Amino acid sequence: MEQRLTVVTLGVADLERSARFYEQALGWKRSAQSQDGVVFFSLGGWVLSLFGRDDLAADAGVSVEGSGFSGIALAHNVRSQGEVDAVLAQAAQHGGRLVKAGEKASWGGYSGYFADPDGHLFEVAHNPFWPLDERGQVELG
Repeated sequence: MEQRLTVVTLGVADLERSARFYEQALGWKRSAQSQDGVVFFSLGGWVLSLFGRDDLAADAGVSVEGSGFSGIALAHNVRSQGEVDAVLAQAAQHGGRLVKAGEKASWGGYSGYFADPDGHLFEVAHNPFWPLDERGQVELG
């Protein structure tokens, strides 16, 4: 199998509320490929998909029941410590919840966390060891 991740799908309670959050809080643009029941955001070579939580569970053939920490966090790397704080503030301003304010991290960078309206965790990080290219992408080598 080739080493690649192409789509991350988040199950959400209210599709339009969640789509507006990503558009307003992060400034992302909804893809023209979006359709009734699913919203796509093209993110530099991969796709974030928003899908109704009940529909996603049904599609996977699993129970929709369950809550609490899901054991996963998505990450958004930025170019500076100040940008970490700005993104966290913008997310909170548009319906996200600040989980952890930006702070110096044990690994030598600076990061904080917010949760989207459905509780999905996002780390916002400045990692001086992973510089971003002109397209905002990280290449680990």
